[in-house]
Order: sequence, then structure tokens, then C-alpha cells
Amino acid sequence: MTSFVVQRNGLAATAGDLTPLAFAGFAHFTAAQVRGGRLRGLDLHLERLRSASVELFGRALPDDRVRSCLRSALEAGPADLSLMVTVFSPAGEFTVAGPDVEPEVLVSTAPPSSGPEGPLALATIEYERVLPAVKHVGEVAKTYYLREAVAQGFDDAAFVDRRGRLSEGSIWNLAFWDGSTVVWPEAEMLDGTTMGILRRQLERLGVPQRVQEITLADLPALAGAVVMNSWTPGIPVHRIDSVPLPGAPAFLDLLHRAYQAEPLVAP
Repeated sequence: MTSFVVQRNGLAATAGDLTPLAFAGFAHFTAAQVRGGRLRGLDLHLERLRSASVELFGRALPDDRVRSCLRSALEAGPADLSLMVTVFSPAGEFTVAGPDVEPEVLVSTAPPSSGPEGPLALATIEYERVLPAVKHVGEVAKTYYLREAVAQGFDDAAFVDRRGRLSEGSIWNLAFWDGSTVVWPEAEMLDGTTMGILRRQLERLGVPQRVQEITLADLPALAGAVVMNSWTPGIPVHRIDSVPLPGAPAFLDLLHRAYQAEPLVAP
């Protein structure tokens, strides 16, 4: 049993399988943390892969086939790991695939992660992703702007759109706290699976939530902010540009409690 597995359509991938994909940019993926061979929000991951496949390729693989590929990879690795599922077309880039070309699945695993501890300082950068609702590969801007932010003395980047609205981070969703309500930013962005888990569990717990446009000018009226992704349901943000934000430990605890309420399920 190894810590790292790369499988194409449920079978160990060879160098020949991977070479055409090494720098390919027309694909989409989802990422998750696996604990004890199980993961949270499986339904959200499957829904993400389905909808993105239809958007990019015009068709999607059956959930059962994707789940079979997941099981194969998890059975070959340790109980706790990081999981990435990439869906691509064997027709490759810069081509128009016919309706008979079926998408394929690449599953890779790595050691488990829980992300940085924080708190983080974020630099705002005006940027709007292409196809923001799709978690697609080949996004050079995310790493580029992360490095730009670090060069400016920040930990990461927060994106604002042309209207000045905060949307998301380089690899994060953003969430805010007004002291009693979880505030999700309104903008074109990727709805993360962790974000989806939290929204339904917060609703189950009876915690108020709302969606609103948030600009830098709105930050002083808020009581806290976090970033989240597949690593974690919340890392505190103590500053966005020059605007300080309170630590809000109760907000952080609430998000982690909601996340833990989501059951772990096997594929």
C-alpha cells in the first residue's frame, strides 16, 4: 500500500497515459480530504463533476463509474489522504471532439492536509475567472497572483471583480461574519464543496445566512472573515488590503462544528 496513487479509468496510469496530460489545460477536477477511507460531501463532488463535464464536453460519465474509480484509488492507498479527481477528454486540447468521444477519469492521491493555520492577510487583485462556475485546470493566474500577493507582504490573494465586489481567493472561498449571521459574497465565482457542506449544515443548525455584495468599504462593519476549501472549513483572515478584521473565534468554531456535522461517506 502506497501513499501516492495515480489511476486512469480505475487502472494504474503509465507514463504513456500521463504524458499527453502533463501540461493539458482543458479539463476539470474536484478535490477532497479522505479520512478513514471516507469523505464529506460526496454528492456535491459528483454533482460538480457532472455539471462541469456537460459544460466542457457536452456529456458526463455516470456517477457509478466515477465512484468505481474513486474506490479503486482509495483501496490502493492509506485510510487518510488527499484526493483529486480530474475529468478530461482523450481528444485533447485545440480540437473539437465528436459526440462519440467519452470523457475519462484521472484519480490521484497524496498525503492528507489541513491547510495553513492562519490568520492570513489577503491582497485584493482585480481578476475574474473564465467559466467561474467550473473548477477547471490550467489557471495560471491563481498561482501568479498568489506570488504577487506574497511579494507584496501578504499571505495570499483575494479577487475583486470589475465592480469592486469580493468574490473568492486564489484557491479559496470567502465567508464573512456580522456577529450573528454568516455572510456569503455575491459575485461570479466557484461554489466550493466545503462551502456547500457548510451552507446546508448551518441551515440544519438554524444559523442565519445571507448573500450580499461585499466591497472593501463594507469590511469595517463586519465582525470577521475566513477562507475555506477542501483542506478546511475555515482559516481566519485578519486583514484584507489595509483593512483589519477581528479574529472572531466563535465564528471559526461555528464553521468547524458545522463541517464536523457533515457525515463521512464511502464512495
